[in-house]
Amino acid sequence: MSGALRTFGFWLANGTVGHPLLEGIDYSCIFREPSELEAAMAVYANVLRMDDSGQVLNARAAERRAAQHIRAYVDPTYVVDPPFQGWEVALHQPPGLDDPDPDAAMR
Repeated sequence: MSGALRTFGFWLANGTVGHPLLEGIDYSCIFREPSELEAAMAVYANVLRMDDSGQVLNARAAERRAAQHIRAYVDPTYVVDPPFQGWEVALHQPPGLDDPDPDAAMR
């Protein structure tokens, strides 16, 4: 999953996320609006699915849904199809300030 998140972050930052849906569309405004950047990341993470072995199953579909969210933000005439479901746009609680198990990655 970390590879999918890293790649999405790279595409998002360099302006190539969601091609062809966002091709030629300047969505740099989301970097000045932290809540919209947070929402785009949330859509991607909420839609992303893995199998039992940790293999990402739908990175392109998750990217497309996040791109639709961005497009709807920057283009008020754009209609998201199908409309977003609540679970896709949900903002889950952030992690706490202290790690319950700071050494978990070492195991």
